[in-house]
Amino acid sequence: MNYQQILALLQAKFAGVRKDGLAQLARMIALQVTSQEEAQALIDKLDVEKVTETVKDYRKDVDKEVSEANKTYEGNLKKKFKFVELDDQTPADDPTKKTNPDDLQAAIKAAVAEVVKPLNDEIAALRGSKISESRLQMLTEKLGSCKDETFKAKVLKDFNRMSFTDDNAFNEYLTETETDIAAFNQDLANKGLGEQGKPMFGQKNNDGVSSGVASFIQSQTEKENSLGGKEV
Repeated sequence: MNYQQILALLQAKFAGVRKDGLAQLARMIALQVTSQEEAQALIDKLDVEKVTETVKDYRKDVDKEVSEANKTYEGNLKKKFKFVELDDQTPADDPTKKTNPDDLQAAIKAAVAEVVKPLNDEIAALRGSKISESRLQMLTEKLGSCKDETFKAKVLKDFNRMSFTDDNAFNEYLTETETDIAAFNQDLANKGLGEQGKPMFGQKNNDGVSSGVASFIQSQTEKENSLGGKEV
């Protein structure tokens, strides 16, 4: 279940709460659930007071970080361009002392993005880890029918080195692996049948005589030879 669906559930229950705060809460819930039922059960446990307080705390932290980022940026600008207070000798309309508002807004936006980037990176890493665990579990279930432990170990080892662009790519790989497992099991079964011995008198030598028959004839011949050497 994606974060947009969870956000819709939160907005339906907490209509008066700020959307940006609910969006942050939705992202955190998305890291813990895998289905709509799990998400709904978790949301049902939340009450308006707790959610409102959580969103307020989130906004305080964000506003504080933005304010500190703005102060830091303004201080850096003053150092970089050596801004000074205008005195009586400096013309009030000196164009060299003016700052482009568009540049300032762009700089503030960049500063804010830099502040929230670590949080976004952490969320992305957690989400990627959860997806990898889920995919590994699906692959392991498919390998449960594999008859050869060596082949199974190789597939799992190769999987740890692979990356997939999206779920479609992984599902395609999973289907191919399932086909390979079936073919591998069939090949093992065929080899097992081929290695089973034929009936004793069915295996023939180069003369077209089975080994069992040849052995029987040889034993009778040796017996006759041994009798032929005695006096009767």
